[in-house]
Amino acid sequence: MVHQRSGLRLREVRVRSILSPSRLADYCLNPYAGCEHGCVYCYARFATRFSHPNEEWGSFVDIRINAPQLIEQEAARKRPGKVIISSVSDGWQPQEEKYRLTRQCLEVLLNHDYPILIQSKSALVQRDFDLIEGHPDVEFGMAITTVDPKLANFFEPRASAPDARIEVLTKAGSIGIRTFLFLGPLLPYISDRGKGLMDLLDVVAEINPDYFLVDRLNPRYGIWRTVSATLSRYDPELIPEYRKILYDKQTRDWYTFKLRQRITDQAKQRGLVSKMRLCF
Repeated sequence: MVHQRSGLRLREVRVRSILSPSRLADYCLNPYAGCEHGCVYCYARFATRFSHPNEEWGSFVDIRINAPQLIEQEAARKRPGKVIISSVSDGWQPQEEKYRLTRQCLEVLLNHDYPILIQSKSALVQRDFDLIEGHPDVEFGMAITTVDPKLANFFEPRASAPDARIEVLTKAGSIGIRTFLFLGPLLPYISDRGKGLMDLLDVVAEINPDYFLVDRLNPRYGIWRTVSATLSRYDPELIPEYRKILYDKQTRDWYTFKLRQRITDQAKQRGLVSKMRLCF
């Protein structure tokens, strides 16, 4: 079944498997393919390059309506291991409010004692705190690229606002859920230095999660067209700088070295080094 709504194509589909091997954990769970959030830097568009050729990332979502039935079968027979929700789409993107697929799958995994790693950019995830509160093998994190709502609207047009994500993560920590903050990808000349970087690390110090991760902007499949198009509206002069950072090896190596220095220096000033994990 296919639905079209304000430039978004929604398709209800059935899949053969829902719990897949992952390099990020033992398994990944993605009840949706495609992501309505439409983040311009998202690497996950590679996962739908064959099933949705020539479709804009953020313009389609496949809703895997048989995910709850599949997870019941697979969780019972597979070796328990850590599951990341979700690796190539946000499990709590807007359609989850209606379909509740992620919630149903999460409940099954918890019933089978699978350790869970959750990362989201959606405030909707707090709806399911009643399931994960009190589970020692659940880690919950929010991804934040910038604390500036106007900047976030450029680069993460339909994700929850940064302050909403911060509020949800703070709430999770207050009820005893193990939390982390993912800072990234840091945007060159925007959130990777100066006030932009300091604001992000101030949030880490304020929330005091169990740990935090930091990643740079990476030259992933299909991102250049959307990143450069966004920069043309935000600040066209940054386009050649981004091109060099992403695709010129010598520039990228030097940029990475200096970025590590800046992050480490700012983290030291806030007493956060012991909680920091660099992803690059």
